[in-house]
Amino acid sequence: MRDPFMTSITDLPRPAFPFITIDDRGRPDLVAQRCTACGSTYADSQRVACARCGAREAALETFTPAHEGTLHSAVIVRRGFPGVEVPFVSAVVDLDGGPTLKGTLRGTRGFEPEDVATGQRVRVCFDDALGRKDKEGNSYVAHYFEPVSA
Repeated sequence: MRDPFMTSITDLPRPAFPFITIDDRGRPDLVAQRCTACGSTYADSQRVACARCGAREAALETFTPAHEGTLHSAVIVRRGFPGVEVPFVSAVVDLDGGPTLKGTLRGTRGFEPEDVATGQRVRVCFDDALGRKDKEGNSYVAHYFEPVSA
């Protein structure tokens, strides 16, 4: 029987994406890689080569990207798979200093084109991944974007 006072890694939420890390206390963060040869950035921590210049693994450094960026593009999704609540805003965000991430933009005034302004400042936040669980019952953590208050 498991000791209820002991915390194991399986008690912590799981990252829903490979560019999310979870520390020992269950706090999520982002991880990325930058090519020191050409400056390209990737939402990844396992690359073996730069897709832009071909530099090998030794030229790739891991870093923690900024949690704020600029909304590059967005689509208002009005139809989804069964079980996916619509509408929602699917967004592409250029994080300050890279990389570029795709995710859901929450906290907009509404779901009309005038409610989502390309170029607006947004921040990364972390939350439960729609109640999804693995076979052991562990929850997942995903990233979302929210507008930065003016």
